[in-house]
Amino acid sequence: MEYVAALAGLALVHLLAVASPGPSTVLVIQTSAVSGRRAGLLAAFAMMLGALVWAAAALYGLQILFARFEWLYVAFRIAGAIYLIYLGFMLLRHAGAPLPEADPAAAQAGAWQGFVKALLLQLSNPKVMVFMGSIFISLLPAQPPTWMDATVLAIVAINEFAWFALLALLFSGSTARAFYRRTKIWLDRIMGGLLAALGVRLVLSNQ
Repeated sequence: MEYVAALAGLALVHLLAVASPGPSTVLVIQTSAVSGRRAGLLAAFAMMLGALVWAAAALYGLQILFARFEWLYVAFRIAGAIYLIYLGFMLLRHAGAPLPEADPAAAQAGAWQGFVKALLLQLSNPKVMVFMGSIFISLLPAQPPTWMDATVLAIVAINEFAWFALLALLFSGSTARAFYRRTKIWLDRIMGGLLAALGVRLVLSNQ
């Protein structure tokens, strides 16, 4: 029962963290509205893969390496910040461009571009691993059995994909796409500004 309670607490805390607004949410919403459901689901899958990489790193000790070599963590953080600022700049730059009409070939290319963007975004922020490590230390037993590690990774994967897939399904529908078409210039400016601001905040962060 102790293990079950620990895993249940971990699942809840992680889900709340995943659902909190942030750059991942912005990117999945924008990808889904612009490129459609398939692109949004691929972006959700990419978010899951990136989170699994950081979760595994937290479980198996990469945070110790970051603690020992602070410059490595700083390098990851700055790279992530630069990527966020780049994404925000591109949204701002193309805010006035019309939403492209549905085209199967273009949609497929856009879907994989969204996948790559989402994966790079998730992998470029080492704070994801720091957060994972902190909740693992707080909620898991000091020496968990091997099966528990696999269960933790499964919980992370399910939470990440379920939440972002839900966003993709909600924002890729015809109603959401029509709304996005009408308000694209302002939504892109808002989302681009938010991503850029988060990037600046990340690069200026001391932790």
